[in-house]
Amino acid sequence: MGDKHRVRFEPVDIEIEVDEDETILDAAFRQGVMLMHGCKEGQCSACKSFLLDGDLQMERYSTFALADYESEEGYVLLCRGHAYSDLEVELINYDEDMIRAGVPIQLVNTEVAAIEELTHDIVHLRLTCVSPRELAFNPGQYADVRIPGTEHWRSFSMANTPSTDHQADFVIKRYPGGHFSGLLDGGLSVGDALDIKGPYGTFTLRESDRDLVMIGGGAGMAPILSLLTHLREQGIDRRTTFYYGGRTARDLFYLDRMDELSEVLSRFSFVAALSEETGVAGAEEGLITDVVDRLETDLSGADAYLCGPPPMVEAAIELMAAKGVPEGRVFYDKFTTTASADEPT
Repeated sequence: MGDKHRVRFEPVDIEIEVDEDETILDAAFRQGVMLMHGCKEGQCSACKSFLLDGDLQMERYSTFALADYESEEGYVLLCRGHAYSDLEVELINYDEDMIRAGVPIQLVNTEVAAIEELTHDIVHLRLTCVSPRELAFNPGQYADVRIPGTEHWRSFSMANTPSTDHQADFVIKRYPGGHFSGLLDGGLSVGDALDIKGPYGTFTLRESDRDLVMIGGGAGMAPILSLLTHLREQGIDRRTTFYYGGRTARDLFYLDRMDELSEVLSRFSFVAALSEETGVAGAEEGLITDVVDRLETDLSGADAYLCGPPPMVEAAIELMAAKGVPEGRVFYDKFTTTASADEPT
């Protein structure tokens, strides 16, 4: 371990202790301070902040996330930054409601409880917590899963809620040759040991009585299902519409879960959209964002939750702005690609 220093975040007036050997973002996670973040690898700029005072040095990062001129001006990436003195840092992107509601990161030993094919390329992976016996998290968050036999991790959103904190349920898109997802095609078996750590992420439900519009695609089903299950468990009665997009009917799954939610949540509706197949009963036709555009008018009184592949999320962010949703009420989780592999998180 290295020397320890204090890091003060403005304008939220929060101070944490940071070891020189850990990044500032990891130190915040360890102490339950939920700073804004994305890839955690210096690729996305979600944790970009401004150094007001002190000696901060960074590991390698992408200039797409932090341009050279920004670095010269004093901007830093907290996921790559190490403190070598006491620091004062101005946060640029932060959610004051969430920053103090974080859960300290845990390392949990688990074992595989179930592997279930949901579609031709989507798999449900259930892990049972062994040590410790529970994983504390908030609905909508994600965990990192260690690739067996390596020190590499992959990030996946949890589809369950804290009511079943003795397990972690993941909905994972399988990619040919994927360093972790490829193991779901015979490389993992029930009873195998896996390490996970978490929770991470700020894709969690904000308290409000506003309507909810949720848009997902692919494995983006996972955190949205967690949020919807949380609504059901807590008896939260908000008008909620979940739009889910796939290419063809074989990309749709958990339709029975959506029916069950509709029976319990009186103001919930589910809309499936198919971009490459027509004439499927109960499904709209077109890209999911085109369907939302067609069916929704003014959304200025709603909160939006978006999760899935980056192109879908980017298009949905633009659509929500056009429909009147304020930027501060658009919450999203992009399944970005890792810096070292061909498989999204």
